[in-house]
Amino acid sequence: MADFRPAERIRRRAEFLQVYEHGVKVQSRYCTLFALRTDGSCGRLGIAATRKLGGSVQRNLAKRLIREVFRRNKIAGGFDVVVVPRRELLDATLTVLE
Repeated sequence: MADFRPAERIRRRAEFLQVYEHGVKVQSRYCTLFALRTDGSCGRLGIAATRKLGGSVQRNLAKRLIREVFRRNKIAGGFDVVVVPRRELLDATLTVLE
């Protein structure tokens, strides 16, 4: 089982804002995805689970599901991806999300 290394995460607010402003936005039933091409060697993931999604239990569940999907399907090098989950994601199975 491969872990989700710190180098594969987007953590700073400035990095999130850069992906939001300059990246490509794709909406689906389960989430909104922002992707930005970078010159980094590995793909990075950021998750923005807001309180609109629900309480901390629901937000943490959504983040765990998203991390697991991206752990199984690694991001191509040179991309920063930010995922904003929707409430429908909480009812979806892992196989549907992949």
